[in-house]
Amino acid sequence: MIAVGEIAKVLGIRGRVHSLMELNALVERGLPKSSLRHIISLAFEDRKKCFPAIYRIVPVATYKRRKETLSRKESQRTERLARVVATAYHVWDNPGDTMHFLSHPHPALDGKTPVEYSATELGA
Repeated sequence: MIAVGEIAKVLGIRGRVHSLMELNALVERGLPKSSLRHIISLAFEDRKKCFPAIYRIVPVATYKRRKETLSRKESQRTERLARVVATAYHVWDNPGDTMHFLSHPHPALDGKTPVEYSATELGA
């Protein structure tokens, strides 16, 4: 399992979370909208792919209405993606290789990208 500090770093909330219980409490209250943008920026080389990825987690109209905080379900999906991204950064240990892996289709994932595949808990 990836350290909670690495997940918090990917969420852009470094220093505010020191345990899984604290992370869970934050997710239940609602993650900052900026966390989702931060994760996506770490996962995609091509900025054109960022908003479609965001809108898979939070529908476009809802995303535009959100002021600062994501809903509980949106936060859960965001945190799940953060675990996938943190794991990929841990494994690849190189930002370019990690972004390439996360944002390109993979044959073992039925031609989906790891970001797309992580839409479900089992996929993550």
